[in-house]
Amino acid sequence: MPRNNKTSLIQKIASQAYVTFTNCSTSAIGDNKAFLEQQAELVTLLSDIRAADLKIAPPEKVSISSPQSSAVPPVTYMHICETDVFSMGVFLLKSGASIPLHDHPGMNGMLKVLYGKVNIRCYDKLDKAVGAESETERQFDPPLLPFQGDDVRKAVLRTSGQFSDQSGPCVLTPLKDNLHEIDAEEGPAAFLDILAPPYDPDNGRDCHYYRVLQTAGKKSEQSGEDEAWLLEIPQPDDFWCGGEPYPGPEVSV
Repeated sequence: MPRNNKTSLIQKIASQAYVTFTNCSTSAIGDNKAFLEQQAELVTLLSDIRAADLKIAPPEKVSISSPQSSAVPPVTYMHICETDVFSMGVFLLKSGASIPLHDHPGMNGMLKVLYGKVNIRCYDKLDKAVGAESETERQFDPPLLPFQGDDVRKAVLRTSGQFSDQSGPCVLTPLKDNLHEIDAEEGPAAFLDILAPPYDPDNGRDCHYYRVLQTAGKKSEQSGEDEAWLLEIPQPDDFWCGGEPYPGPEVSV
């Protein structure tokens, strides 16, 4: 029988991601026509991908709080491919699991839900210095420890929404929606994840985690309703990510 040489959709996505993000400049993303055209093509391809294309199926609904799951990571990752330009893989979240608020410094991100539903909240850091705020605005409940003051950042909640396998991809950029948290809603969920360029701590692209602080007392009338204070924290103890094999079509870039 003749071999089926039809290119898989995930291979097309990988090839388009490489073209889209090669020689991509952070400062030129917003007004670079060529980049935006390539990105639009990538969004179109991502919108069509489904779990079945990667030979992935939803598991039984096992909550991360169930006794049998106490030693099981709440989130696992399937590695698909990585180059100097981008990395691509699948994150799988147990029912009730969350990926805590974190950033992708200097990186683009594209997330496409494969099954289940996720709620994604995205923040942007504000340029206003912490010291410019009044003492009243910087009273938190519970109070900060003395050494935590330098790790507080003012931010604004830019976007918040629910995504399913019928939704288009969620697009994150180095300048907008870069800080984000992802919660599995109503059961387990999985999403295809593209990061461009990949994490690289040696070149300043390391992951940082944050916690939204609760302010004490009445909210300032001059403060926007979507503004928030974020505290940079270590990776939360209840979050860790395991690995599992990728069962889908082979990808080469």
